[in-house]
Amino acid sequence: MLSSLSLRVRIFLFFCLLGFGGLASVGVALWFGYGRAIETTVANGFTFAAILAAFLILGLTVSIWLLFDENVAKPIERLAAQMRTRAHAGVDGALDMQAARYLGDLAPAASAVAQQLTDTALTTAQAIASETARLTAEKARLTALLTEIPVATILVGPSGQIVLYDGQGAEVLAQLGVPRLNAQITDYFDPSSLGAAVSKLGRTGMDVTFTAQSQDGTQSFDTKLKPMDGGGYLMVIDSQTLDISPDAARPLVYDFDLLEQRKGAAEMDILDRPLRSLCYSVFDTETTGLLPHKDDVVQLGAVRVLNGRIIEGEQINQLVDPGRPIPPGSTKVHKVTDAMVRGQPDIRKVGKRFHDFSRDAVIVAHNAPFDMAFLHRQAKDTGVTWDHPILDTVLLSAVLFGASERHTLDALCERLNVTIPTELRHTALGDARATAEVLVKMLPMLEARGLITFGQVIEETRRHGRLLEDLN
Repeated sequence: MLSSLSLRVRIFLFFCLLGFGGLASVGVALWFGYGRAIETTVANGFTFAAILAAFLILGLTVSIWLLFDENVAKPIERLAAQMRTRAHAGVDGALDMQAARYLGDLAPAASAVAQQLTDTALTTAQAIASETARLTAEKARLTALLTEIPVATILVGPSGQIVLYDGQGAEVLAQLGVPRLNAQITDYFDPSSLGAAVSKLGRTGMDVTFTAQSQDGTQSFDTKLKPMDGGGYLMVIDSQTLDISPDAARPLVYDFDLLEQRKGAAEMDILDRPLRSLCYSVFDTETTGLLPHKDDVVQLGAVRVLNGRIIEGEQINQLVDPGRPIPPGSTKVHKVTDAMVRGQPDIRKVGKRFHDFSRDAVIVAHNAPFDMAFLHRQAKDTGVTWDHPILDTVLLSAVLFGASERHTLDALCERLNVTIPTELRHTALGDARATAEVLVKMLPMLEARGLITFGQVIEETRRHGRLLEDLN
């Protein structure tokens, strides 16, 4: 019967219950107070009645609040989150009408809007499908062509950031550090020799040939710089100076949106920078146990997210020798055995590589304090400082879906239509990839909530972090 009532009527009934319940509480208190007044004094009777009425009204208010919270407030919050996931995260499927059954016409109206959004998105997707297929085919041909050309190609933007590199370029960068889009080219090459060539390129507008020195001065490369329209330059390295395996083909890695990046944007205070302007290093670890102060890492996986998308070709998937036997119970979860980690690098080397991989990036993890604790413990021996800004997808989930919801990685993936292949669940790279996909869908949802800058998100996560602590 209640499900047929409008939302206004239901809220009216809550207030009626509160009003009549309050009157009844006062009446009951006065009746008992009258009895006390007959047995003792009038003042005693009125005092007793006042105290009893206060407790009854307080209990009634708490009960009605709990009822309202469970049947109105929480369903509205859940409905809003579901609509936001469909509007901004590309999630389809029907809304949970059972949870919103007491919200009157609000739930059917929200369902109609969500269906309209789905239909519109489907129509748009169909319209661009053929064009996407054409562009994909052209990209494949371009990648194959560049792979066959015996030079390494790196496109550098106006601000000195890496915008594109081909397979050979990836190999060159890998010899000097960890290949990363949006990294400064001077992270890999000596600024003095490169800077002189770039200055000459700017003065003459003509190709410049020079010898590029590695950052550490141990390697040199015959290099040509070619100016690009709109600023920036193409860096072409002669294959004769390269140490590249003939089978070392990698996909073409690029993001041309970086060419539009404003100069000085990277120098802005991290708290004032828009979420979409940041680079994210999303990682996960598998360990010998659940105690960061005594257990050790056996596997580390990481991917990079830039401009709201996962960068294919930039990842870490590394087994780690913990220097101790792996308990059978842990192996049962992550499938990493003693034989698999034998001869693998230790956490000091892997931690240093991940530190380079995450340079100038926000580190993201699901339940970040757990994974970061293992890295902090080895920081001194590794020779690095983990002073990166951190985002925790557990807290982001609380911001978007409410503290009362489940915030496990599996629950998030189910909520956002992210699929973790069974064979990759509880592997470091598989969970890191799932966390990255969740993050990519969360970013536009956070912006839709008015959380545009990194600082705004941090402030909101801190508030919800306290809420989660209180709930636990």
